[in-house]
Amino acid sequence: MDKRNELGAYLFLLPAGIILLVFFFIPFFHTIFLSFFDYSSDIYHPNFVFLKNYIDLISSPLFLKTILNTFYFLILCVPFLVIFPLFLAILINQKIVCKTLYKLLIYIPVVISIVVVAIAFKWLYAPNGLLNYFLELLNIDSIGWLSDTRYSMISVALVTIYKGVGYYMMIYLSALMSVPNELYEAADIDGASFFKKHMLVSIPHIMPVIALVSTISSISALKVFVEIYVMTKGGPLDSTKTIVYYIYEKAFENLDLGIASAGAVILLFIVMIFSILNIFVFEKDKYKV
Repeated sequence: MDKRNELGAYLFLLPAGIILLVFFFIPFFHTIFLSFFDYSSDIYHPNFVFLKNYIDLISSPLFLKTILNTFYFLILCVPFLVIFPLFLAILINQKIVCKTLYKLLIYIPVVISIVVVAIAFKWLYAPNGLLNYFLELLNIDSIGWLSDTRYSMISVALVTIYKGVGYYMMIYLSALMSVPNELYEAADIDGASFFKKHMLVSIPHIMPVIALVSTISSISALKVFVEIYVMTKGGPLDSTKTIVYYIYEKAFENLDLGIASAGAVILLFIVMIFSILNIFVFEKDKYKV
């Protein structure tokens, strides 16, 4: 490559580099910088405290509870978002009538604003909402979907699942279309059942895509905020307060930017660890020596 072509390549990369610098790298390093200061007493004249914010967070029962809540939310959502969309994609990938209609119906929640979906579910979960109305028709006591600590996180998780199933199904569907038909024909000749055919052919072939879906859904679950903000505000009794909502409260309600920034850095490391674990679990064969 001569110098003119090399210069042209760098010029094409320049806009993306500027966007990354302004919207990622500068805020990233500035957040780390803010995490070393205490803004609780004076937001305009913070005190340098080095690692004190991190120590306070790790020793805070409320912050530790938000971490457990976030992991609980992840456990509720991620297995379902990884497995159920794959099941739907395999079914829709068959020769069925009205295939496009099924795709459209399942994908519609993806294009609806998450705020709209959260508000709609909040009405459904209301004490006099539709869900409790049907329970009363069956002579079952009403449930405090968002006011009972036993059901609040599950109720929020259902919103995330409802919103994400169609998105991940389309990812799986595009991957399944790349599986050679010859492999399915060979499995049919060997007498493989429908279930066994997809276990031996489809899933091994799209394993990198399963790893991608697992990673994306895990990151999304760890960063959940809108559903919590719209539906529960972290309640009842902090049972749905996640790490991101805790960071929001500290930064924008208490104006404690140091603690909020330290929480954001801790969240970054948690997300990185989960991403690396997902990659090694699903694609471990690539890393064998």
